[in-house]
Amino acid sequence: MGETVFLDGKFVPYNQAVIHVEDRGNVFADGVYEVIRYYGGRPFEMGEHLNRLERSTSAIRLPIPYEREQIVAWADELVARNSLEDAVIYLQLTRGHAPRFHPFPPEPTPTLFMTARPAVRQPAESYEKGVGCVTVEDKRWKMCNVKAIGLLPNVLARQTAREAGALEALFVRDGIVTEGSSSNFFVVVNNKLRTHPEGPYILSGISRHVVLELAERLRIEVEEVPFTLTELRQADEAFLTSTTLEVMPVVTVDGRTIGAGVPGPITSDIAEAFTARVQRK
Repeated sequence: MGETVFLDGKFVPYNQAVIHVEDRGNVFADGVYEVIRYYGGRPFEMGEHLNRLERSTSAIRLPIPYEREQIVAWADELVARNSLEDAVIYLQLTRGHAPRFHPFPPEPTPTLFMTARPAVRQPAESYEKGVGCVTVEDKRWKMCNVKAIGLLPNVLARQTAREAGALEALFVRDGIVTEGSSSNFFVVVNNKLRTHPEGPYILSGISRHVVLELAERLRIEVEEVPFTLTELRQADEAFLTSTTLEVMPVVTVDGRTIGAGVPGPITSDIAEAFTARVQRK
């Protein structure tokens, strides 16, 4: 049995899932998305993902045509129809199709589709030894808090990282480190956890919020403040967070060693607590 996709209220075979050529997601990147992790057939932090979806749609004035409970039911069924346990749901909502014209269509018919794929973790060695990152200039728009589908700057940044043999690219805006191309970023300085504050320059990551909650329980002091590239280079530890990476130690940036060049104790404690949180959920 081949892959099943959800499209506008129906479950269809992957090769039969067709979206209109003038869908505004296609011609204008007029849409938003979410990536949701399933563990053992159950969604992780689904409520928080849907809250963020609603914030994103509200920011671009895009109505969600379905109730939350219905979306959850469809996502659960999609995972089951694809015979998956550990899975990643990609959900995309656009303003639908209309003749190409910049203003909103008078009666939009939003397009909602979801795919469910097996969750693929990075090699265990990456978590044990840490990974490298590179920095790139942050040329994105000033609404990075909206999880919009217009990701070309992120794509180019991630390609730069790949060509450099690094896992992730870190955006730097006016000397300030903001986040990764598809992740949030943390450093540890003098036993304090530091990350860029929420606002228009970063996406409010679900895993980021989980880590902040875990840090509080572990009595780790947290500072949500901007930090410079120079401060990053002087940090004791660093790590990435995302739905697919979970908590990933970073040991080099632009070829420079961070701290001792191995995953640090605070990073390890948070990663362990994150795994325990997943198991409890």
